[in-house]
Amino acid sequence: MSYARPSTRFCVAAVLSLYGLATAQAASVSEEDKAFVAKVSQGGMYEVELGKLAASKGARQDIKDQGNTEAHDHGLVGDKLKSIATGAGLSFPDTLNTEFQGRFDRMKELSGAAFDAAYVKDMKAIHDADGAAFAKEAKSGTNPDLKAFATETHRIVQRHLGELGAKTN
Repeated sequence: MSYARPSTRFCVAAVLSLYGLATAQAASVSEEDKAFVAKVSQGGMYEVELGKLAASKGARQDIKDQGNTEAHDHGLVGDKLKSIATGAGLSFPDTLNTEFQGRFDRMKELSGAAFDAAYVKDMKAIHDADGAAFAKEAKSGTNPDLKAFATETHRIVQRHLGELGAKTN
């Protein structure tokens, strides 16, 4: 029995140490960082889903190709953001919120040239909004991992905007 107490104490100490580490990680995330994760996680999931839709529904091949690029790139970005966010003790959504689900449902109703034009317009808008959020987080974020992620991802968003700008409606 005398061996049970030291091992119990060790286990309790280990759990408390891990709890302290998790609490310290969560504390290193500001309200602005949390808002950033909430905003760009939704935007990213939307871009993945809309990209998949464009890949299958686009009337022009360049729209289909751009859809594949968007789904691929934002899928990778979303996985990385999820890893950073959950590592910092933040929850991460796995479904589109009401706003983005509504936007997606409206896009599903379109076809042909109307779909292609609306796709390019909507993707430009979401990239502009998310690009601004990435730039702000890269400059003033408090969590170093999120800040580095925002800096890196802002370049991807800018590249996508250039690609979308080359598309004619």
